[in-house]
Amino acid sequence: MTQRGSSLNFRDFVDELLAAGDAVDIRTPVSPTLEVGAITRRVYETRSPAPLFGDLTEGDAGFRILGAPAGLSPKALGTYGRLATHFGLPRDASPQDIVEHLVRAMHAEPVAPRVVPSGPCKENVLTGDAVDLTRFPVPLLHQQDGGRYFGTYGFHVVRTPDGDWTSWSVARTMLNGPDTLVGPAMPQQHIGMIHQMWRDRGERTPWAMVLGAPPAALAAAGMPLPARVSEDGYVGALTGSPVEVVRTETGGLLVPANAEIVLEGWISPDETAPEGPMGEYHGYAFPEGRPQPVFHVETITHRDGAILPVCAAGLPPEENHTVWGTMISATSLDVLRSAGLPVSFAWCSYEAATCWIVVAVDTAGLARTGLGERGLADAVAGVLFGSHTGWLVPKVILVADDIDITDIDQVAWAMATRYHPGTGEYVYPDAPGIPMVPYLTDEEIRTGKGGKSVLSCLTPRQFTDTERGVTACFRNSYPADVRRRVLDRWTDYGFPTAS
Repeated sequence: MTQRGSSLNFRDFVDELLAAGDAVDIRTPVSPTLEVGAITRRVYETRSPAPLFGDLTEGDAGFRILGAPAGLSPKALGTYGRLATHFGLPRDASPQDIVEHLVRAMHAEPVAPRVVPSGPCKENVLTGDAVDLTRFPVPLLHQQDGGRYFGTYGFHVVRTPDGDWTSWSVARTMLNGPDTLVGPAMPQQHIGMIHQMWRDRGERTPWAMVLGAPPAALAAAGMPLPARVSEDGYVGALTGSPVEVVRTETGGLLVPANAEIVLEGWISPDETAPEGPMGEYHGYAFPEGRPQPVFHVETITHRDGAILPVCAAGLPPEENHTVWGTMISATSLDVLRSAGLPVSFAWCSYEAATCWIVVAVDTAGLARTGLGERGLADAVAGVLFGSHTGWLVPKVILVADDIDITDIDQVAWAMATRYHPGTGEYVYPDAPGIPMVPYLTDEEIRTGKGGKSVLSCLTPRQFTDTERGVTACFRNSYPADVRRRVLDRWTDYGFPTAS
């Protein structure tokens, strides 16, 4: 019996979006060559419902594409509704609701996956000469891209040679041939670490890629959990139910039983091919690609009428920011809290393209620590930049927790009125970081260090919890009875219903 629910079944997730009006079933013929990408990009930039393409002009008949699976929703449908649906949460869940749900699951007992004999992902099994990735409507997403990208919203499955650690990790893959893909496996990523273990043995890495995965599993695969923590157990804790998995036809890896598409094969220990360029999560498309490992596909399994999810990366917000950024927010909040720092919340502002994280500081707790600005900055940098999650985000912005850090307007106001030029920024040139940040120098990319900072938007009095200023706003500038009367009579005044 197939596992149900939007968090554990991608097909149910799509149906829920359609039922809520947060997806559009497009029956007009659409080309995977740029047109799918253009529509998806337009959806992100207008915060429109997700496009489900059902009549594609390339690839075998019957396959579909879902664009913008975790784009921001129209305000009337709940801005974070599509993201919340990944976790089975109500569509009106706030960023705080979502992040705290993720953090609680990190401290819950892992729920091991349930191995089942078969599942919908086995409805079609292709081997030998039938393995042809070009049967699928693999899109060309940007005109600057170096090729067609099969994997933009899927995850890799690899396992250590000793079998103790199975990693689910998100990384892109570009079509390289009818039975090969090419994509990054950076040494700091878990897929890169495990790939190196197999290379050290002189062996190829058994591998699978899952597309149209259970949404909670996809999100967990993009979460910077510590090394040797298997994401499948976290998915169970997150959803309250063991995720059902089946063994691959080759290699014996465990993959979600109701995935839309599963590719099985191996990563070459030494073979590379050109990959990219590609429109990136930071919002730029650079002119050159680079050699990356080659993934060989020996078997394809897929559901009938399989749906390929697609992220057209670029200017935020898209899935790299909404899913990846939210998962980074949760893990960052957890490591800072676990270190005993006076932190109320942490949020990767979607608009900042995962290039900064804002940390809300509990000023009463800060006063009790006796830390000054430099001491707080060093403490946050030491904890965050020394963690796997902090490796991903180069800048940290500290603000008092009177600011709603999920509101970019409030963050901008805090930066403009509280950051002191020349004294409020602390740079950490030896901190390790992801080499994909656009402003890094060639030397920083080569060494994997630098380009990291902590920016303080805390006023001197906030360190002693004696701030005299009060934010002049609706919440603070009027007594409760006046605010209540204004809210109750809002539409009577002639205004439309406020969001």
